[in-house]
Amino acid sequence: MKLVWLYFCLAGAVWTQTADPREAALEQQRASIAKQRESAQGGMNESLAKQRASVRKQVESARVVEAGAAEHGFYTVPWPSSVAMLNLADCDPLAPAQLNSYVQDAAKREGVEADLLLSVIRQESGFRPCAVSSKGAQGLMQLMPSTAAMLNVHDPFDARQNIDAGSRLLKQLITRYSGDLALALGAYNAGPGAVDRHGGVPPYRETVNYVSDVLSRVP
Repeated sequence: MKLVWLYFCLAGAVWTQTADPREAALEQQRASIAKQRESAQGGMNESLAKQRASVRKQVESARVVEAGAAEHGFYTVPWPSSVAMLNLADCDPLAPAQLNSYVQDAAKREGVEADLLLSVIRQESGFRPCAVSSKGAQGLMQLMPSTAAMLNVHDPFDARQNIDAGSRLLKQLITRYSGDLALALGAYNAGPGAVDRHGGVPPYRETVNYVSDVLSRVP
């Protein structure tokens, strides 16, 4: 009996001696993991703080510049928060089949996504070919008269002509900004001069919303 008791005592001592180093190693690992988590959380919080500060800065900038009316209108005229066209009630949207036919032709010819053109047309005119803004932008893709003349548009209220010209203009801007759709749309809305001056999408609330709305409808 004494021998059995002695055996268990020795075995327990051996187990304790071999278990202690493992437990110590586990404790070190737990401490290391906890430290890494704290470091990662600190870095994440710092990153989030920087992002929030950047967003606040953009919002404040948009409030200061607001619509940036003095810099708008080189190509199209940005719409107010609620689309206001002089003859909106007198003009029905273009029939979907006809609209899609014109858009598909222009998209293939210019190498621009049809969905992008449709989204721009929806944002600019609500698919109404006789739409006229308070500042004189005309037709489905809201071309200013000087821009329409530059693009050889004889009748800006002709749906095919307007879409053809608007798609050419958009393609030029996409090429100018190396395929960056946000910059191209910002330029379509506010003019390339504003994009170049600000080094990105102009911080006008209206332009920022315009770019966001158009892109949100493009798959």
